[in-house]
Amino acid sequence: MTWILFVSFFVFLLMGIPVAIAIGLASFIVLFKEGMPLVIMAQRMFAGTDSFPLVAVPFFILAGDLLAKGKVSEKLVEFADAIFGFLKGGLSIVAVLAGMFFAAISGSGAATTAAVGTTLVPELKKKRYNEASSAALIAASGTIGVVIPPSVPMILYAVIADQSVSRLFLNGFIPGVIMGLVLIAIAITQAYRRNYPRGAEFSFGNVWNTFKEAIWGILTPVIILGGIFSGYFTPSEAAVIAVNYSLIVSLFIYRDMKLKDVFEIITRSAMTMSVVMFIIATSSILSWILANWSIPTAIASGILALSSNPYVILFLVAVIVLIAGVFMETASALIILTPVFLPLVDELGVNLVHFGLVMVVGLAIGMITPPVAINLYVASTITGLSIEKITKAIIPYLLGLILVLLLLLYLPLVFPVII
Repeated sequence: MTWILFVSFFVFLLMGIPVAIAIGLASFIVLFKEGMPLVIMAQRMFAGTDSFPLVAVPFFILAGDLLAKGKVSEKLVEFADAIFGFLKGGLSIVAVLAGMFFAAISGSGAATTAAVGTTLVPELKKKRYNEASSAALIAASGTIGVVIPPSVPMILYAVIADQSVSRLFLNGFIPGVIMGLVLIAIAITQAYRRNYPRGAEFSFGNVWNTFKEAIWGILTPVIILGGIFSGYFTPSEAAVIAVNYSLIVSLFIYRDMKLKDVFEIITRSAMTMSVVMFIIATSSILSWILANWSIPTAIASGILALSSNPYVILFLVAVIVLIAGVFMETASALIILTPVFLPLVDELGVNLVHFGLVMVVGLAIGMITPPVAINLYVASTITGLSIEKITKAIIPYLLGLILVLLLLLYLPLVFPVII
């Protein structure tokens, strides 16, 4: 039964069938072969999406799209440039910091890459930075978009693993910041090797002026995350507040958006969310089949038979997660793999919040590993460079992010807030 499920799923993927439909078809084949009533599919699809924490997902997606469309990212980049632009390769630092900050607003890797890239690419070209390397850095910085909260994949994991969204958000900061620091270190090394130019001299006046312009964007994560961690509102309520705040900033403060633009953005966000929810719905059928036939338990027993060392087991899990990220979109891989690995990591006594971070970081790296590398495609569209050129330039940043994953995997003491 297990081999029928997984073989049929991968065959459908190789045929080019969308992931959500491939999951549904593979599940249908198993249920039909076993003579199970097909009404189970409708019941499980409804039950899989009937979760209050999932309310946050469409609103965080919409808030990110609203802010990416407006001037918020531009103002944040100008502020970061005022602080670090005078350094050699300062724009590289600005790219990473802007990615980290926008990550605390959007919760999406592609949105972070698009917002930062659209703003920075013209300036990077003007100052003769290596185009491929710059595009690769922006794409790599975009991976932080799903690690630093608010994070859509973290919400999905919390629903599947029955964990607290707030705890995952709280613990997402440290690996996200370390990812940023590693990318900055690599970028600075390349800046000196390629002799990148310095920007304008540092000026407190310039910092203050850009800060005043960027303050509305800076306040966004403060309001969202401050409200969550202080207990004033839940993550789902925070998502709605983020949308309202984004509308106010875009329509009445920066005035860079019209009602017509808002309608278009809402439509695009709804299309994105419909795909996510359809994946969640069909994956809930798959999860029911896995649980009903005790497949995760069998997989856990098989892996544990290979070694009794938890570090070896976790390494194997991390490798599988990285490979899945190469071939599958982040949300799809997360929804499919989490129910499979939960019994295994629970048997090992691994903290499920810690494991959730490992899953999210590992799959975030998949955003820059072809063929399914959404951040690279976004960067390619913005810069006009071929995927091949950007892929070659992404290698040092990819290795740096894998190092962060290994640190997160084996050195939980580095991340002391995990509880």
